[in-house]
Amino acid sequence: MYTVKDLHTNTPLVTRTQGTGNDLVFLHGWGMNSGAFTSFIPYLTNSFRVTTIDLPGFGENAQHVPSPYNAESLAQMIAPYIPPESIVVGWSLGGLVAQRLALLSGNKGLALKGLVTIASTPRFIAGPCWPGIAGDLLAMFESQLESNYNRTLERFLAIQAMGSDTARQDIKAIRGHISEYPEPDQHALKQGLRILSTEDLRQDIGRITVPTLRLYGRLDSLVPTSGIDRICELHPQADTVVLPHAAHAPFISHPQQSADILFSFASSVYQQKAS
Repeated sequence: MYTVKDLHTNTPLVTRTQGTGNDLVFLHGWGMNSGAFTSFIPYLTNSFRVTTIDLPGFGENAQHVPSPYNAESLAQMIAPYIPPESIVVGWSLGGLVAQRLALLSGNKGLALKGLVTIASTPRFIAGPCWPGIAGDLLAMFESQLESNYNRTLERFLAIQAMGSDTARQDIKAIRGHISEYPEPDQHALKQGLRILSTEDLRQDIGRITVPTLRLYGRLDSLVPTSGIDRICELHPQADTVVLPHAAHAPFISHPQQSADILFSFASSVYQQKAS
């Protein structure tokens, strides 16, 4: 554990909360903000209290840029804002941060009920015997960032939706909602890509003790299903669900199905802990 410094401000992070019930906390993916969950949250708020937190450097927390900027520092900065006994739900890059939070659970006053990763993995970058994102693709995004963030985001969204029968609608839905939030910090964008390129939790996820659900889309080009068995071997305690017709954003393309899966898992976790 090391000290995390906020480069720009010491003001509190911005969080948004809707609904009533047991707590779910949502963390978004790279280049995004909590607007990505806008159309999905109403499926949950009759049963849960849903909190969204923009990752430091993104959205309403764009002015908060930790140093160093990595998954662990993001987790440490977010941890104080997570309600006690929450299930943390992390999508894509947010899933890496959520896994870090699960590893921190039990320390520094953080006590999670559970973990859900959506289209996430302990390691995004491809490597020997490990399916993932090609390194040159992330390098291309990083070089394009310097000239045009919006165009880079459009290309990233297109890759995320690739394979989905509702790809155009998915992209339009996400783009429309995230545009309602402030643009991200440039340093956070670049370092976020660096996290996707370098973070490797494969040797750590076996130490996650909270109940875990890993939700995937079979058509996801960023988190290939060919790597799911390897993740299961590293984290056999986790439940795994693969949506056959979803890509990288199953909560956008298949919101009701995703909500039902999340509801079933969260309900069982809270009932188990209460008994």
